[in-house]
Amino acid sequence: MNEQELILGLREGDESAFRYLVETYRDRVFNTALGIVQNAEDAEDVAQEVFIQVYRSISTFKGESKLSTWLYRIATTRSLDLLRSKKSKKRFGFLQRLFGEGNEPELEIPDFNHPGIQLDRKENAAKLFKAISRLPENQKIAFTLHKLEDLSYQEVSEIMKTSLPAVESLMHRAKQNLRKMLEKEID
Repeated sequence: MNEQELILGLREGDESAFRYLVETYRDRVFNTALGIVQNAEDAEDVAQEVFIQVYRSISTFKGESKLSTWLYRIATTRSLDLLRSKKSKKRFGFLQRLFGEGNEPELEIPDFNHPGIQLDRKENAAKLFKAISRLPENQKIAFTLHKLEDLSYQEVSEIMKTSLPAVESLMHRAKQNLRKMLEKEID
């Protein structure tokens, strides 16, 4: 099924088109979310939300970009929304503990292992993903889409709705920041 047939099928509510969409893109959407939220359960939730949103709003897809670009954009936005939600809960929980109301544990990034990493590289991968999680938001998105999802700078610029030079700059700064963080970790 080509992209135009898929979009037409989705707009017509064709169940087989939706099934094809999910089967074709679920790993990419999950891995994108996983690279940003760095928690498998949260990434699964985000992936489900992405496909629900696509199902509900396919009629608004203008076709100005590829369908995969639209999916990555939704996955990125949903992932960032989840992180923002967790940060606000974390701040609220911290304020509650300051004033003696509630005993909620502080949210922390768990030890993390990306599914594709071999056992002997888990420790280094965990350090890398911890460092990625501390990058500024735009650098994290650019790095995740380019390095983990293997998208071109052009595709990343379309997903992030920014220029190609801006993506190149984000990648350069992300690499510099990661290098500094990882060097600190070694020292």
